Amino acid sequence: MKSLSITAPELILDAKCTLGEGPVWNSETRELMWVDVLENTLYRWDTISPQPIPIKFAENIGCFGLTTKNNIIAGVRDGIGLYTPSNGNFSYISKPDAQFPDNRFNDGKCTPDGRFIAGTMDMNENAPNGSVYLVDMDQTIRKVINNVTISNGIAWNPDATKMYWIDTPTRTVKVFDYNSRNGSFSNPADFIKVPASLGFPDGMTADMDGRLYICLWGGHCLSVWDSKEGGLLETIEIPALNPTSCTFGGRDLNELYVTSARVGMSPAELQKYPLSGGIFKIITNAKGYKNFKFIER
Repeated sequence: MKSLSITAPELILDAKCTLGEGPVWNSETRELMWVDVLENTLYRWDTISPQPIPIKFAENIGCFGLTTKNNIIAGVRDGIGLYTPSNGNFSYISKPDAQFPDNRFNDGKCTPDGRFIAGTMDMNENAPNGSVYLVDMDQTIRKVINNVTISNGIAWNPDATKMYWIDTPTRTVKVFDYNSRNGSFSNPADFIKVPASLGFPDGMTADMDGRLYICLWGGHCLSVWDSKEGGLLETIEIPALNPTSCTFGGRDLNELYVTSARVGMSPAELQKYPLSGGIFKIITNAKGYKNFKFIER
């Protein structure tokens, strides 16, 4: 693995997101997309225009992915569905956590083989009522992880045989063997234990060299880990108290985009970290993956 070279994080949009999350880089349109969960809004931004384009949803939107039909698959408060940009229609695929009215969907991503995986969380952040669900290409949905409090970051190793996943309050990154032929998970194991001094692990991405990039809520930094051994390689200071998630983008997929949040911050914390809620960019010598797409049939 070559050594990592990075630039200092640059604020590229003072978005003041309440809860910015789930960035996705659209390589076809060269747009950065992300959500402000608590403002029920998905944003599209070409990173050149002064302001992004907002798309309002009727409820919290926790995560999303692009589809092969240029639509958007999204996890919202009540379930998972498909959003059609051409007409603004949102249709549910499933409402799997209907028995838990205080749950909502949180982080999620398209898988390397064209499925969609997303997890739920208790909005009070204390009951392990959440689960992680996998949506197959035929839009059937199945539960793959139980007893989750805050389902968060998801990433893959370079050959897509392992998935890394975070349940934030546990400060633990788990690793699963993944079978792309049938979308099955096996052999779950604790892989990384994030020290309390660093904050809580939130969103996550990976590069082609096998490094994991984990945003640390409350830790004002982005951490970089070895996906083979699980060791901490370095931390990158972010000028926001609560970095939330990250993705690679740009023409050469070497630009790391980081979202952040302002929710719950005290006046003193906002004074110390006034850029919280902003979107940041770090230029690296690493390369990420194109964001995978859900195969919509």
